[in-house]
Amino acid sequence: MSYLLGNITEYVIPFLIVLTVLVFIHELGHYLVARWNGVKIDVFSIGFGPEIFGWTDKAQTRWKFSLIPLGGYVRMYGDADSSSRADSQSLSAMDEAEKAKTLHGKTVGQRMAVVAAGPIANYLLAMILMTGIFAIKGEPIINNQIGGVIAGSVAEHLGLQKDDRIIKINETPVSTFDDIRALIPPLKGQDIRVTVERPEEGKAEKATVIATGKMAQLDAETKEFKPTQHLGVRPGGMDYQQLGLLAAIGQAAKTCYKMTVDTLASIGQMLTFNRSSSELVGILGMGEMAGESAKSGLVSLFWFMAILSVNLGMVNLLPIPVLDGGHLVFYAIEGIRGKPVSVRAQEIAFTVGLVIVLFAMFLSTKNDLVRFNILSWFKF
Repeated sequence: MSYLLGNITEYVIPFLIVLTVLVFIHELGHYLVARWNGVKIDVFSIGFGPEIFGWTDKAQTRWKFSLIPLGGYVRMYGDADSSSRADSQSLSAMDEAEKAKTLHGKTVGQRMAVVAAGPIANYLLAMILMTGIFAIKGEPIINNQIGGVIAGSVAEHLGLQKDDRIIKINETPVSTFDDIRALIPPLKGQDIRVTVERPEEGKAEKATVIATGKMAQLDAETKEFKPTQHLGVRPGGMDYQQLGLLAAIGQAAKTCYKMTVDTLASIGQMLTFNRSSSELVGILGMGEMAGESAKSGLVSLFWFMAILSVNLGMVNLLPIPVLDGGHLVFYAIEGIRGKPVSVRAQEIAFTVGLVIVLFAMFLSTKNDLVRFNILSWFKF
């Protein structure tokens, strides 16, 4: 506990800075497209809860920073709350001129544009950050160096060590960590032969070590080896391949697309129980990653910010009520039917969506508590 408390400036502050930037960009997307379509904005908030400080501009929008810095919202004229649900009572009392200033008084296409603008803004931010990194520093490629070996894993049983470089898995050459990720899962339960280059103390040359075994992991309860698709190594190094501006833009677009597809695939595997939900990371886990990225320099911090921005944009596009994607589904249904989804149906859907989001937050928080061994702090 003292370790985490003592490193609050290393983990909490970088994470809050990153999150504030990403939330601001996301909400700014909603705000700009809403204003462009003639929607009046009542509140632009970074954070939730009581206001810490803020100001009101000439358009009568209240810009504020709130007490709980874990998100934000844009509340538009005619909204019932920060989730942009319609305030039916207020709308019914408005004349046509007033309704025209609300999001709910706009066409389906305009409303969809306003809602989609937030996630799109996150993707644009990720594209800009990635393009800058690729063009100035180079495209980051996680190399084949082992940064750490997970206790009890296949890698530990094989005798792999930190700073080893995996150069071959079975007979297939390996040069990046993505190669390792691609080659390992299909070998679940099978024999494996890993060739590594290992630095020797006091020598410039590296020793070549061949480790053989089976892709099976010891079960702590049954004490039996069970097939696994995880080698149990963490990445340890980064190489950079510099790109021209046009190539950098193209690679940034490809990277955003690949991250989105891979994340959606991972979510699908979790929903079908083909992947453990223990991989979900909560606030503490993201704080640790932000802190580690900040300690590694601005490039690493910007790269982490780009990855988080892609994930924020993608998650908000999921068709879950209370998220932007849920609103888009309602508007799409309205466009097809020619009339909006009933208020009662929306209320039920929002409740279900809120339960889903809270459950995901519970799982990720539980994983953090286990990962950081926080529950042990409360044992007497």
